Amino acid sequence: MVKLFWGLLRAARPRQWIKNVALFAGLVFAGQLDNTTSVVLITKAFFLFCGFSSAVYLLNDVFDIERDKQHPIKSQRPIASGQVPIPLVISIVIGLIIILLPLAYLTSPSLFYAGLAYLLLQLLYSAYFKSVILLDVMVIAAGFVLRVYAGIWAIDAHLNVWFLLSIISFSLFLAIGKRRSELTLMAQKDIAAKHRETLLHYPEALLDILTSMFANSAWLTYALFAFQQSPVTLRHNILGLFDIGSLPINEAKYMMITVPLVIYGVMRYLYVIYEKKEGESPEKVLLTDTPLLSSVILWLILVVIIIYYLGNY
Repeated sequence: MVKLFWGLLRAARPRQWIKNVALFAGLVFAGQLDNTTSVVLITKAFFLFCGFSSAVYLLNDVFDIERDKQHPIKSQRPIASGQVPIPLVISIVIGLIIILLPLAYLTSPSLFYAGLAYLLLQLLYSAYFKSVILLDVMVIAAGFVLRVYAGIWAIDAHLNVWFLLSIISFSLFLAIGKRRSELTLMAQKDIAAKHRETLLHYPEALLDILTSMFANSAWLTYALFAFQQSPVTLRHNILGLFDIGSLPINEAKYMMITVPLVIYGVMRYLYVIYEKKEGESPEKVLLTDTPLLSSVILWLILVVIIIYYLGNY
């Protein structure tokens, strides 16, 4: 029983719940991080999406059981290895959906529709889109975007179009990087075909071009988003600390300070994909690559300081 429990927990992939932190993005950039009601709402949404995503991972492993058996790493997953029986997995998935969707509606109708769209999108991905070249990565990216906008819709926030384009670009960058790393890992074409047929239709040159394209669009759209933000007027108590003549620092677009960190993060992730031969699991890369994790933490600290402490943003 204990072995079965840990097998189910592993199959639910709690490590990948870190992706659901994306729900907090709208909360931070909408300036509502100090709003207790919004924080509680997004926290509830986070746990609901953890349940949704685990249901998706369980169902996806059922769809992919034969393919995963051909994978050097995924063959050790609880469902692919036979540790967890398929009927039990399907029962748990149905139970999670029946319980979590009504809870999402009670939390926020917008959250319910976002959760329902996420589940349907992932179901279509598992059943069909994962075998269609280009559309597969677009659906993966759409999952990231839905997470972000589920948080935005839940608190009824509004962010400009460059924020949306930035999220889309980063999502596509991660999705293409995932495919590039999968192709590297599955070096033998016959093995790649057994695990994921679409890898046969992704030549390295194409993946390299797409990776470069979305790496550029990711940092560029973020830079434009940062530039479009209103100037920050420094508070008087902070302005007194910078009495350095006539430098125009009392009002500036301080969000632009975070752009170099984003550029570094993109460059580091490219290094991880091409030099370290990783990237198949973005959440693992984020948690294990110290320079990348440090840049993300520093970026988040700067964003919070600029929006909430530096001035009237």
